[in-house]
Amino acid sequence: MALSYGCDRLGVMTYYGAKELADSFRTVRKNTITIAEEIGEQHYGFRAAPDTRTVAQMLVHIAVTPIMAEQIHAVERRTTLEGFDFPGLFGKIIAEEQKPRTKEEIVARLRSDGERLAKWMEGLSDDFLGERVSMPAGMTPPRKTRFEMLLGTKEHEMHHRAQLMLIERLIGIVPHMTRDMQARMAAMQATKASA
Repeated sequence: MALSYGCDRLGVMTYYGAKELADSFRTVRKNTITIAEEIGEQHYGFRAAPDTRTVAQMLVHIAVTPIMAEQIHAVERRTTLEGFDFPGLFGKIIAEEQKPRTKEEIVARLRSDGERLAKWMEGLSDDFLGERVSMPAGMTPPRKTRFEMLLGTKEHEMHHRAQLMLIERLIGIVPHMTRDMQARMAAMQATKASA
């Protein structure tokens, strides 16, 4: 069966299923954990601007926000978000962000919650990923596949990870992904120069 997650004109797309979704989520989470480990605990209270999350709050936000996807898709298996208790769930997420935690506790939570979600993702069927969920009235698009919604969980983390990388720069850390790219470029230049 050819699945077309949002690619109706072609009817077929390069396959990206549950295993690939879980693997890519693990890669994103691994990079988030590296950032969490590189930022010193003395900077976990750093806030880039008034009325924004601290480093610690942002990392906890990243760790706990996927509970929304789990609630919608695993627990309730909703086919519509009409009537979903967004305010209640957001309240729980915000309460978790406010709890004091050590750097070690936050990193452990990123690891355990991330792996739990990835294991669940890799076991999903194509049929499940292809199911459409109706959005609340007035939202665009009016329906999304579960695949797109779960991919959004990874995208949400990448959004906040980008903020953390900017914070790293503000506190004097060159992000590991930048350092890795710089090392690859230097190696390529050295290889070219010796050829």
